[in-house]
Amino acid sequence: MAKGAIIVGAGPVGLMLAGELRLGGVDVVVFEKLPAPSGESRGVGFTRRAAEVFAQRGLLERFGEVEWAQGHFGGVKIDFSKLTDNHFSVRGIPQFRTEEILEGWLKELGVEVRRNHEVLGFRETADGVVVEFEGPEGRGEESARYLVGCDGARSVVRKQAGIAFPGWEPTRGMYMADVVGAKVRQRPIGERVPGGMVMAFNLEEGVHRIVIHNEALRPPEDKSGLTFEIIADAWQEMTGESLHGAKVRWVSSFTDTTRQAEHYRKDRIFLVGDATHIHMPAGAQGMSVGVQDAVNLGWKLAAAINGWAPEGLLDTFESERHPVGELLMRNTRAQTKLYLSGEEMEPLRQVLQELVQDAPVARHLAGQVSGLDVRYDMGEGSHPRLGLRLSPDTGVKLTDGTPVTVTDLLKPARGVLIVTPAAADAEALRETARRWAERVDTVTGDWIDAPAEGPQALHAVLVRPDGHIAWAAPDEAGLAAALERWFGNA
Repeated sequence: MAKGAIIVGAGPVGLMLAGELRLGGVDVVVFEKLPAPSGESRGVGFTRRAAEVFAQRGLLERFGEVEWAQGHFGGVKIDFSKLTDNHFSVRGIPQFRTEEILEGWLKELGVEVRRNHEVLGFRETADGVVVEFEGPEGRGEESARYLVGCDGARSVVRKQAGIAFPGWEPTRGMYMADVVGAKVRQRPIGERVPGGMVMAFNLEEGVHRIVIHNEALRPPEDKSGLTFEIIADAWQEMTGESLHGAKVRWVSSFTDTTRQAEHYRKDRIFLVGDATHIHMPAGAQGMSVGVQDAVNLGWKLAAAINGWAPEGLLDTFESERHPVGELLMRNTRAQTKLYLSGEEMEPLRQVLQELVQDAPVARHLAGQVSGLDVRYDMGEGSHPRLGLRLSPDTGVKLTDGTPVTVTDLLKPARGVLIVTPAAADAEALRETARRWAERVDTVTGDWIDAPAEGPQALHAVLVRPDGHIAWAAPDEAGLAAALERWFGNA
């Protein structure tokens, strides 16, 4: 029997999507060409919204105690403590640790991750996709209803699907190394020095992540030519500190190459994560946006496979997430210019530092990096919070007195209708939602420390499985229409 979906790539994005599909009742398998996790970590944290997404599935607590990091925009510091919403990101979590946690979650859910299985190509059929792969026992084929490429910047799935990947060629680059036993001053958001920029922060106990942008050096196209001596020499020249006596775990380089897939979907083929967008690392956005891509697609694809997706639901993956990718390209390119240009950019940095003292400016830039500003088009309705995410920290006191949070309510990855005592025709709302009880949970209770009146008040709210508000009251829009739009026929 054909799988519901095949995912190519066992990075954080592919693993997250597999979990989302499994929560939706889909038979899914992940193909990964590496025989074992590499242990390398280009990413070392995630944004606030990615942290919320992990929390919504009960995963954030598995990371243990995390370090919440202050933010910046292209090296211009933003005081998050002065903002009403929490934009603090998570720092110091190596990517391999994130993958380890997600793969453990998949084992609990019964999802198979087939390592040492390299996908060579695919062909589409009338009702699905046949994937060709090379595995430990030779070549084979596997059928599925849908195929999702989470296979990175050089995506085989994207290339064979014929989806263009336009963008900007590299103009500058950075070196990085993970070193043990080095004595270096912490520079967690980077520091401009003569000749470029340097960054240093704790990756784990006794291990530092070192990052260098040296205006005189270009990262080699062939990374086999990169040595720790090159990095250590440049670090000493720029900072006066010596790394030469330290042990090195890993060295790498990257450029500011920026590209975005022209489309995120082609028939039964989807692209998610780095297969759709690559850019200079800035504020842990790359993996974080990919994780949000996965959570946006997961419940929609599960709905299609289970046969209840309303018409056009799968198309909203691209219409909602492609604009987010476009903004990601813009803000990372802007940050690269601010961060890595020479002294000629200093006047602009100073002006921007003055501007971010103004709360709306700080909120706008912080929201772009943290992911908290993402708003989707939910159709009819004028409530000011429609389309935004409902903060998972929001508390609800149920009618029996039990306190819960939105995080608790979203763990099953289902829709949730929350009805408060302030809602007009509360029983009518609950009666309407009962027709969708197989897909949407209804909860009655009152907010804990949330506005009961005013434009931001929510008397009742319908939340999609990804945490975004699909309908809200008081508003003139009807609940039944919103349920039908996002959860199919009653």
